Amino acid sequence: MSDQPDPSRAAHASAGFTPTGTIANPHDRRRVVVATVIGTTVEWYDFFIYAFAAATVFATLFFEPMGSEFAQIVSFFTVGVSFLFRPLGAFLAGHFGDKIGRRPMLVLTLLLMGVATTLVGLLPTHAAIGIWAPILLILLRVIQGISAGGEWGGAVLMAVEHAPKTKRGVFGASPQIGVPIGLLLASMMLALMAQIAPGDAFLEWGWRVPFLLSIALIGVGYWVRRRVSESPVFTEIAERKEESRMPIVQLLRNHLPLVIVAALVFSGNNAVGYMTTGGYMQRYATAVPGPIELDTSAVFWVVALSGVTWLISTWFGGWVSDRWGRRNTYIVGWILQLVGVFLLFPLTNVGTVPSLAAALVILTVGLGLTYGPQAALYSELFPASIRFSGVSISYAIGAILGGAFSPMIAQAIFQATGSTMGITWYLAGMTIIGLIATLLLRDRTGIPLGPEHEAEQAKSPIYGLSKA
Repeated sequence: MSDQPDPSRAAHASAGFTPTGTIANPHDRRRVVVATVIGTTVEWYDFFIYAFAAATVFATLFFEPMGSEFAQIVSFFTVGVSFLFRPLGAFLAGHFGDKIGRRPMLVLTLLLMGVATTLVGLLPTHAAIGIWAPILLILLRVIQGISAGGEWGGAVLMAVEHAPKTKRGVFGASPQIGVPIGLLLASMMLALMAQIAPGDAFLEWGWRVPFLLSIALIGVGYWVRRRVSESPVFTEIAERKEESRMPIVQLLRNHLPLVIVAALVFSGNNAVGYMTTGGYMQRYATAVPGPIELDTSAVFWVVALSGVTWLISTWFGGWVSDRWGRRNTYIVGWILQLVGVFLLFPLTNVGTVPSLAAALVILTVGLGLTYGPQAALYSELFPASIRFSGVSISYAIGAILGGAFSPMIAQAIFQATGSTMGITWYLAGMTIIGLIATLLLRDRTGIPLGPEHEAEQAKSPIYGLSKA
């Protein structure tokens, strides 16, 4: 073996990184964590305020001619439509993220989401421009879906590929906690607007303010993300000139079973999580006439509280996965999530704000343990040269199978049966699917992530398969 220094390693050292992806100084470490948290928070704030508006006002403002019940189902359907376009966003961001880098995709997806969200806040309603109002609303939701499909993969790889090997779980939790923070901010903004502009005022203009405020958040997110360094793993891939020419083709040709199993893992979490983040529980608790008819502002504050507990449990899930392993953390999380699913409606149907708060807080404990480790789990499943494509496509497919239409499915089940029991069994079934998919995977906690270990990374983590 030659004693001459490796130029690529020297380049990484001079930039403050080692080629294994370990951040060499605390300042760069904080910058990466802050960039992934803030950027993801902005993206998902935008995403959630749409879902909450779909649960509370869009049926009246954009779909009222369809009749009250069907209008609400269609309103929830527009939430799910964006998920159908996440694979397109994942395809584009994954392809270019594996070819030109993680950071450019993060900046682009942030701007795309922000512009679409701001324009929703400016849209005329059906009463003003007729059929064009719902058409334009759905088009902007599609753009949000494309952005969200590309956002997640880039954010988690920036966090995990920069992280020390023993701290990938907690670093990977940084973009994950951006989701509950986005939920918290969206809920708080809508709660405040429901108080500032109650009743008809909220319907006329109050709902628009959280959408329009997105433009300021985008400026902050853009500034932060422009300052973060490119992933050291991609930098090494580029220096070795080992970028995949067609990463998506290579992924689907050689790793399709892994993509499916990874997608099923996420679907179990996403279906249950979207009962809150997709707006269904808000609608269920506030509809007039409805099962419990709680105050809209109070319900938004309860959802904000659940965002806090989800944030804590998500961070803890990432942190503890570095100690227990990703697989063991998930298994504990699925069990706790199942408990939360069976308690969700019995507690909610008590009909008080504290009982709703208890239901959502208990649910978020399991959700956090099955969400916090996901960034590290996914990053350790796929080879370096196609990793962006692998994590993005798996995430997008899992979102379609899980959360895309879970609010709409829940609404349809309740309208057809008049009972929440069918919804509970649906959510329990999705949780069990996630558990089974997790049990199919070997634990790869701590596997080397650099391109020099591609042969080891390419071995299938699925039990019973020698190749992915």
